[in-house]
Amino acid sequence: MYETYWQLKQKPFENVADPRFYYPGESHQAALCKLRYAIENHRGGALLAGPSGVGKTLVTAMLAKCLGEAFTPLVRLTFPQMSTQELLAYLADELDGAEPAALNPGLQVSIRRIQRFLAANSEQGRHAVLVIDEAHLLEGVQTFEALRLLLNFESGGAPALTLLLVGQPAVLPLLDRMPQWEEQLGVKCLLRPFSETETAAYVEHRLRVAGAVRSIVDADAMPTLHALTHGIARRINRLCDLALLVGFAEEQAMLGAEQFEAVSQELVAVAAE
Repeated sequence: MYETYWQLKQKPFENVADPRFYYPGESHQAALCKLRYAIENHRGGALLAGPSGVGKTLVTAMLAKCLGEAFTPLVRLTFPQMSTQELLAYLADELDGAEPAALNPGLQVSIRRIQRFLAANSEQGRHAVLVIDEAHLLEGVQTFEALRLLLNFESGGAPALTLLLVGQPAVLPLLDRMPQWEEQLGVKCLLRPFSETETAAYVEHRLRVAGAVRSIVDADAMPTLHALTHGIARRINRLCDLALLVGFAEEQAMLGAEQFEAVSQELVAVAAE
């Protein structure tokens, strides 16, 4: 709606995991480097934690893009609230691509399918990656333990897959209560929100990728934008997207602090109703 007015080729602040819009913030780059190290060196487990909206999904998308062809398949579980039996059956289906022999296969059937696939995958010189999104929602110690035991499937003395747990900080105390997991996690990464300087660079980066040919956000507005969003990427995206819409409707030449404050107050007012 507002792209033509602002001379943009596309909307710059959509909440989608498009690697083109990835901004290399300090903690994001550190996490990406550590996760690549864990996977490329065939470590069994890795952890990526951070508050909602800080960019965990986009870091995971960048990780998938960076990994070579030897690190396949990459299976991503986005809805982990399953029983242990359902979760293992889902992973078996996603890994080998075959239809299960039964609608509700037992644990033994799923585990054997996973074991056979990982052995064949390793023989072909590949290393599987399992990404568990929203890992803090996994159902109890039994499910965590079942996932950990998958790391017992080895090839050449190393795990045949890397299990990447991605979740909110609530996953940390869960893992603290399971010391056996500590031995399996090759790296642990914690994403933090952007600093004020990173917030400004993030906004400019996304506008530039979207095709901006001129300044759209007043530099003096960046401290206000950071204060309103606390440097959380998803909040920045939402506020900037609505500010661009309002600026278009009001025929503003540039977005300033007052536009961000007005849009933020409107969001708070709507949420309070």
